[in-house]
Amino acid sequence: MRIAVLANLKKNAPTWDGMAADQWDDLDSPKTTDAIVAALRSAGHEAEFVEASILPPWSMIDRLQAFQPDLCFNIAESHFGDGREAQIPAVLEMLRLPYTGSKVLTLALALDKPMTKRVLMYHGLPTPEFQVFESPDEPIDIDLVTARGELRFPMFVKPSREGTSMGVSAESIVRTVAELRAQVDKQIKLYNQPILCEHFIEGREVTIGMIGNLSPTAARRINERSGGCSTEGITFLAPLEVDLGAYDESEAGLYTNYMKTDLADDFHYFCPAQLDPAMQEQLFELAAAVFCVTDCKDVARVDFRLDQYNDNKPYILEINPLPGLNPGYSDLCIQANASGWTYEQLINTIADLAAERQQVGIGAQTES
Repeated sequence: MRIAVLANLKKNAPTWDGMAADQWDDLDSPKTTDAIVAALRSAGHEAEFVEASILPPWSMIDRLQAFQPDLCFNIAESHFGDGREAQIPAVLEMLRLPYTGSKVLTLALALDKPMTKRVLMYHGLPTPEFQVFESPDEPIDIDLVTARGELRFPMFVKPSREGTSMGVSAESIVRTVAELRAQVDKQIKLYNQPILCEHFIEGREVTIGMIGNLSPTAARRINERSGGCSTEGITFLAPLEVDLGAYDESEAGLYTNYMKTDLADDFHYFCPAQLDPAMQEQLFELAAAVFCVTDCKDVARVDFRLDQYNDNKPYILEINPLPGLNPGYSDLCIQANASGWTYEQLINTIADLAAERQQVGIGAQTES
């Protein structure tokens, strides 16, 4: 196949006075895009990188029309807007170009953490109770208050629509109303978006990576009648647990932006995570259920916290349908390696799944 690799490079991102220091930390580096291109070429594909922007000077549409790809390998995050991760896929659908990974609605949903949590709650999937603040002085929701009228501290404060743990630091854990309002105020000013506050689950942090696709007939509603979600069609990679105890005390207990960026090359983790078989199976089933109800395609990663004060009950933090693919330190790549997969196998499996799902290939009829 002829494959265009679409991504946004951090070095090409816009800058302005007063922007947050971690504003573009979820964008990619040439190391990642070069590795993906090389992996695809190793399987015999003709692959080229294209900066994923329709704004000057990139002219992505012109480049794609000239290259005429059979498939686009999409890891584009885009720059602005509530549904920014869905913007490039929307353009690709307008151009009738098939692409890897989840589609427009899923990408817009998963980027918005509160909306994702509402979907999870509708399906009865465990996620911490939460409130969204658009100003620091909003009244506290009754759902966050105990029968005694006290807030369910500690609370965890983070931007609603960011990745790579942007905005997450030791200060994100708040234990008083004054701390909560101060942190909300700070993050609103930095990120100019609603701020998510959820009950902080103290305990182990585990991530489950998945490759594959559920059957087209799989139920999209998880309830007592359907009996949960089938895992057929999904390959689970080795679970990864962040070794939170290996970091400075000020960061202990959190997988922060600083750990994901500045300390990325010195990442401490356990992979495979040491989980008893029953817990691992429960996490796999929950991850597949999240994959199902958010309608993910080809690849995704689900992050969990295990509540140390409630028999390690797993709580879903979020799903990432555009997981990082840096061969050196991205979670999914570490998980694939621990599962015996080469980087080339990981990348080409994602491409093959997308091609098969959309009936793409040399001489095949393309469907967007």
